[in-house]
Amino acid sequence: MQQDQQILDKCIQFLNSIGISIAFRKIENGSFLPGLLIEQGCIVIDKDALLYPGDILHEAGHIAVVPADRRSLLGKEAIIESKERETEEMMAIAWSYAACIYLQIDPHIVFHEQGYKGSGKSIVENFQAGHFFGTPMLQWCKMTIEPRNAQPGESAYPQMLKWLRD
Repeated sequence: MQQDQQILDKCIQFLNSIGISIAFRKIENGSFLPGLLIEQGCIVIDKDALLYPGDILHEAGHIAVVPADRRSLLGKEAIIESKERETEEMMAIAWSYAACIYLQIDPHIVFHEQGYKGSGKSIVENFQAGHFFGTPMLQWCKMTIEPRNAQPGESAYPQMLKWLRD
């Protein structure tokens, strides 16, 4: 429990520092992830219902990878109805893995057994082996550089050039 609170605090501090808003309140009508929802580009956390603090980074990834002009409109419906839904999902996964590395959080905290249709462990293993997905789109948005495209001395994924898409 204390470890969960430390992870939660670390994630919240990071998200605040990059400009992703957090609000705390009871979530009455359920949500896709227990204790979390995105509302007008803000992550709403119901601490009493939150089961997996790492889920916050994945939700933040959704906010971070959409164009800036869509960010404040983002919510459950906007994510579901987006023409780029699948692309943004892959980008959010890659973004949240990079955030784990940056924050020095075990990626399995985000990619846990109950998430990602049971494929969390596989995602982590692939990313740790350098088999990334979502990074071409992050590079296209100038948020990172794919390792195979990095010039000598350049920082490449999982290091990010910026955390929010323009």
